[in-house]
Amino acid sequence: MSATSDVDLRAGELREAARCLVAQPLVAAEHHDEEFVLIRRHRQQLDQWFTQRFGYRLQVTADTARLVKTTSIVRNRPLWTATVQPRPFGISEYLTLALVLAAVVSGPSVISLRDLIEEVRGAAAEAGVQVGIEPSDRRALVTALRWMIAHGLATELHERIDEYAHDAEADAVLAIRPDRVAMLPLPVLAQAETAEQLLERSSASGSARTWMRARILEEPVVYRSDFDADEWSELRRRLGEEAAFFDEMFGLHIEARAEGVMAVDPGGELSDVRFPQTGTVGHAALLLADRLAQGNGAALERDAVVELVADLAAEHRSYWSQLADNPDRLTDEALALLADHRLVELDGDEVIVLPAAARYALDVSHAEVTML
Repeated sequence: MSATSDVDLRAGELREAARCLVAQPLVAAEHHDEEFVLIRRHRQQLDQWFTQRFGYRLQVTADTARLVKTTSIVRNRPLWTATVQPRPFGISEYLTLALVLAAVVSGPSVISLRDLIEEVRGAAAEAGVQVGIEPSDRRALVTALRWMIAHGLATELHERIDEYAHDAEADAVLAIRPDRVAMLPLPVLAQAETAEQLLERSSASGSARTWMRARILEEPVVYRSDFDADEWSELRRRLGEEAAFFDEMFGLHIEARAEGVMAVDPGGELSDVRFPQTGTVGHAALLLADRLAQGNGAALERDAVVELVADLAAEHRSYWSQLADNPDRLTDEALALLADHRLVELDGDEVIVLPAAARYALDVSHAEVTML
């Protein structure tokens, strides 16, 4: 193998490992065996890259890799359930997951479901919250445990925890990985007593350059209004260097316009929620983005958007699911998808169209001038 081939092979391995860590900040070897081998092989270079360029910290053990992202608080990045049709965690599920993690972080490594429930109640009492045994409470516990199993924090040894959602007397046996659980919390959590303090401490950490770079990586798009004048000027001046970093580490392309900057993944694999996407909501959202972009950025009232969606549903009803018969619900889901990707902003009943929506216009009648 030639020297050039060796260099290309190493570059490809580094890129694959870096992409895995960004998409899956907790990498369990048994779930990502090939990627974990690459992370272990190149951990020093990866740690240097993430530390110097993004202010992140990489921790690698014999069978686990954890990328700690503390530079920037992402605007909207929920946990997703480990179900056939994943959905964002609800508030009760977040609370239950936090209580379970607090209950098992000190061990034991093997525990019955009944004993775990008692530990969770103890953690809840210490935190001043209540945990019930209603079906909704049991479903939240099962959702939390399923997430832990999917991410290598726990394993079912006997019976299935799913039964507990329907039967309060059901039991199971779980193997817990307290060492991995201990890797989850961010360092700033130990220094913050309120959500406001957590946000303040996180936004204050790291340099302005690493903070801006992390925003570009973690957000679907960043706008000029997200930065002050000096930050925006600095970002524009270094766009060529930033584009080289993103290409080298992740194979991402920087798309820059006067209104903002976007890191584009040609393979569409790094985002937890893809757009455009298939299905009724995805199709409706894409067509709605086109209709909204035709308004030249004018804000609309939600009722007007519902009318647009109703017209689209009537036009495409033969291809869409029964959701097309409920324009109100379809509007809410389509707008939520567009807001997640920062194509619109929702302010009460007002829908504010953001500049990136024009990227999905079906009839582009003007040329954008890149800043690169």
